[in-house]
Amino acid sequence: MEPVTLRTERLVLSIPTGADIDAITAACQDPEVSRWTTVPSPYSRQHAVDFVEKVTQSWAEGVESVWAVRLDGELAGMIGLHRITAHPSGGEAEIGYWGVASFRGQGVIGEAARAVVDFAFDELGAVRLSWRAVAGNVPSARTARSLGFRYEGMLRQGLAGPHGRDDGWIAGLLATDDRTPVEWPVL
Repeated sequence: MEPVTLRTERLVLSIPTGADIDAITAACQDPEVSRWTTVPSPYSRQHAVDFVEKVTQSWAEGVESVWAVRLDGELAGMIGLHRITAHPSGGEAEIGYWGVASFRGQGVIGEAARAVVDFAFDELGAVRLSWRAVAGNVPSARTARSLGFRYEGMLRQGLAGPHGRDDGWIAGLLATDDRTPVEWPVL
């Protein structure tokens, strides 16, 4: 699949490139990014180089679609559709995201995620999106809830990362859902 650029009122979402390597490296020094995601810690510039190469390959293979989120040309976060699978009855994928510390609290990731959700349902033909996060990642859960994801439960020791195994929250969104936020028992 060829990389696709998405645009919102404030944002441009496009494939990360070599020009983003230093900004990705800097953003991944934030302890909150390594705490809640699977990025290596400590995070080196070589990790960013490898990440950009992997993203390019994943787009080409059609297994992941990852975008750099940019606000006024500056890296504000990263968002992607992972584990993209096709099926005759409709495909599915998992959404994941992280935000650069200086852009948190401005609705950037939520705005980007709405564009990615629309892309998944409208362009990829997905019937289901999943969201998973380390239990306790309340900011990520609030974003997923605001998008209309329905909390589906706890995955005991269900998430593996560089620091070992963690309990995880899981939620889902169907193409037929109205996207109105509903109550989550963990929020």
